Amino acid sequence: MTLINGKAISTELRQSIKDEIFEIKKSHPDFLPKLVIVQVGERPDSSTYVRMKLKSCKEVGIEGELLKFNSEVGQDELVEKLHQLNDDTSVHGILVQLPLPGHIDEELITNSVKQSKDVDGFSQLNMAAIFKRSAVPLQIPCTPKGILFMLDHEKVQIQGRTVVVCGRSDIVGGPMAKLLEKRGATVTIIHSKSTPEQKRFFLSHADIIVSAVGRVNFVTADDVRPGVVIIDVGTNFVPDSTKKSGHRLVGDVDFDSCKEKASKITPVPGGVGPMTVVMVLHNLIEAAKREYSY
Repeated sequence: MTLINGKAISTELRQSIKDEIFEIKKSHPDFLPKLVIVQVGERPDSSTYVRMKLKSCKEVGIEGELLKFNSEVGQDELVEKLHQLNDDTSVHGILVQLPLPGHIDEELITNSVKQSKDVDGFSQLNMAAIFKRSAVPLQIPCTPKGILFMLDHEKVQIQGRTVVVCGRSDIVGGPMAKLLEKRGATVTIIHSKSTPEQKRFFLSHADIIVSAVGRVNFVTADDVRPGVVIIDVGTNFVPDSTKKSGHRLVGDVDFDSCKEKASKITPVPGGVGPMTVVMVLHNLIEAAKREYSY
């Protein structure tokens, strides 16, 4: 069994992005990639994620700016600000920190971000391009993109393989399945409404499993065949009296049992999570290069 170390892979990619920016600046001193993060309210978890993203930007040479609004901000005001950022040629990426307060339509807001600056990849235009066979999206959602990068980094063959994606969300499961299909895999989606018999049948025939359903032990060793590659996207908290917080983070996969049968497997934490964060930077640098025509 090989542990796919997302933290190490993301660190390697982060350094590569930093080096690329440095090299571009040698011949183009005016090159200054810029990300603007829009945050509404004071949710502690959102603030933590925002600090992480701004810190990551600084480390690689990307200018990061935070625009913070109080939780009562009007939807029209938010949309108007996004339109201003869309028109600002110094801004190459816009990230709206989710979730938003209940009185704001998240779909309307994410679709208000210009396609080329949508570093989260959540807008309708980028999503539509993923699902259209011949189209190439300007931005790919960060978690699916990070998973593809990990599979390529680990030299996992995708074309011709049987893949099961667990989960059908717009953020991970749906686009993940389509991107793998575009890479030549035969893909099946199972989800929380799939029967136990369906789940067992499809998982037992999979060469690659990507699980993002948010259920502890959704995938166990009894479900999978020897040699399978398992990517665990789950983020679930279970009670743990040994932790100061009283709980610990686990994925969808029963890691201890599945690692005995898998050829490659990601841990939780330290697997997909770090890749999601670094893909924001990757999408941003690609957007900046397009804007500067590099």
